[in-house]
Amino acid sequence: MSTIMLISMSFIFFLHVLPAAMIQSLPLAPALYVFGDSLFDSGNNNLLPTVAKADYLPYGVNFAKGVTGRFTNGKTIADFIAEFLGLPYSPPFMSIRISTPLTGLNYASGSCGILPETGNLYGKCLNLNEQINLFERTVKSGLERQYLNMSSNELSDYLSKSIFIFSVGSNDYLNNYLEPNVYDTSKRYPPQPFAQFLVDTLSKVFQRLYNLGGRKIIMFEIGPIGCIPSITRKKKHNAGQCVEETNQIVSFFNQRLPAFLNNLTSTLRGSTFILAQANFLGYDAIINPSKYGLEDSNSPCCTTWANGTSGCIPFITPCLHAYKNFFWDAFHLTEAAYSLIATRCFNDSICSPFNIKELVRM
Repeated sequence: MSTIMLISMSFIFFLHVLPAAMIQSLPLAPALYVFGDSLFDSGNNNLLPTVAKADYLPYGVNFAKGVTGRFTNGKTIADFIAEFLGLPYSPPFMSIRISTPLTGLNYASGSCGILPETGNLYGKCLNLNEQINLFERTVKSGLERQYLNMSSNELSDYLSKSIFIFSVGSNDYLNNYLEPNVYDTSKRYPPQPFAQFLVDTLSKVFQRLYNLGGRKIIMFEIGPIGCIPSITRKKKHNAGQCVEETNQIVSFFNQRLPAFLNNLTSTLRGSTFILAQANFLGYDAIINPSKYGLEDSNSPCCTTWANGTSGCIPFITPCLHAYKNFFWDAFHLTEAAYSLIATRCFNDSICSPFNIKELVRM
């Protein structure tokens, strides 16, 4: 039996057959499955017909494997969480050609969102429902095949102990609602009904995931997109670092998440839905960067198109000290900022009602 297959077996089995020193090196969860947009994308868009790609330097300049399609200089939040769990990075689904690894997969896709039309002006991306379709394929054709010699209870146990993380929704604003010249969404929905529409659509996705076996789900809030360079450098705003009107529009979505996720936990038996309250942490780091060991929370670290309001221009050397910057390009954060958010979610209380360390013990 392969090492990967052994890792996916129940922890109770290992407690009886392995010495304590080896038990300590085992992963805290059997797998990490990743869903969402470019904040989590680890290379899926590389293989899709879209202009929303990060398959060139300086993206990945500080990542051990170099350029992978991650929209940052180094690791993403999902990468840090994988490390904390003792798991390898979840590989992009689109790059898998042989067999499905039992330690997780990444389905996230840059420019896409909760709604199927979001991001389609940039080309093809994987919207959230399509990502769940691919996970269903993983379960039906990949995992079930690898678990042929095990009971159905073993597969259910593997899925129930795996961690599922989501960072999605920001593009439904950036690449949809806030683009009235391209989409008519803002004409059809005032801000609060639109936020409810997103939550209602997300609810169907989470129920599908639950029916496929997912039980431990973490949903990250939409960040303070009114503070990102793409917004602050395009829109006139009052004194202050951020376009608070934009932050207010997004807040209607975030405000609905606590009750929504609590209700899912109550109604879907055996499930635990966690809210990663990353919005205020990100906002505070932007307003008070020195508090978090940062120096620049205004400008992209890489040189971007359109005066700092877009992605990195290929092959131009970025700022020398990316670890002191909050923003990598006009939309995405640096590895340093992602490390801050992931660490707080794993160990502290920005993830509620349990942090990840507590969640894996349940």
